[in-house]
Amino acid sequence: MKMPSSISTVVLLLGLSVSLLAFQGRGGFEDDEKPPPLPPDAHEKAEWAFARFHFRASDENGNFQSFRLWRADYPKADRQFTMGVRRLTRLHARGIEQIVDADSDELFDWPWIYMEHGNGWYLTTDEAARLREYLLKGGFLFSDDTHGDYEWLELVRGLQMILPGREIEDLKDNDEIFHVMYDLDKRFQIPGTRFIWGGRPYFSDMIIPKWRGIRDDKGRIIVAIVHNSDVGDAWEWAESPHYPERDTSLAYRIGINYILFSMTH
Repeated sequence: MKMPSSISTVVLLLGLSVSLLAFQGRGGFEDDEKPPPLPPDAHEKAEWAFARFHFRASDENGNFQSFRLWRADYPKADRQFTMGVRRLTRLHARGIEQIVDADSDELFDWPWIYMEHGNGWYLTTDEAARLREYLLKGGFLFSDDTHGDYEWLELVRGLQMILPGREIEDLKDNDEIFHVMYDLDKRFQIPGTRFIWGGRPYFSDMIIPKWRGIRDDKGRIIVAIVHNSDVGDAWEWAESPHYPERDTSLAYRIGINYILFSMTH
């Protein structure tokens, strides 16, 4: 099913309805920040909520970083994307995001988990084992916003801890995950703002977008990986006239397809 006009309409509506958002949830606020008011349905039981994976981050020398990679684009991207899910699908989606830890039993309450900058994650063996259990019991992890060979190797290091020996494959155009609600035979690079107006160049190992996945023993995709693209930035800046609508439209379609796939397969 192809719905090109509906995505564009949602992007316009987002521009009319989105206000500035401060950080909320695990990790807290800066000292001079006040949390935004919670949406009316913040504690409502719903079919789906945007679950964001919280992890500790370390640099190439093993030192923990002060910048919390897990919350890049958070919470604005989470909430704007959720608004699109509500308008474009019949999924009963909660208006506020959920922060999820690998060492909490709440991990198993969420069928779809989004992770940004997995190139910097640091996992203990216990956390990796719990994530393995979550995925093999039917969970789904969406990994976004890694670029270049170094970040790829760091992401894979964590994935191999979680799912040792499982192949990471390049997904084919006819894979069902690209045809759940939207037919996405043609996909292209979704750029981060640092590449659009931040002045950062694309190096040779960042040019080609990769759509990859890991399957369980039954062939179901349990980890979907978007490499050399930044889907979260496209959600975060969906209402901005300076961010390309074409890229936002693909980002919404990808996210919605991945959600519906994870909840129906």
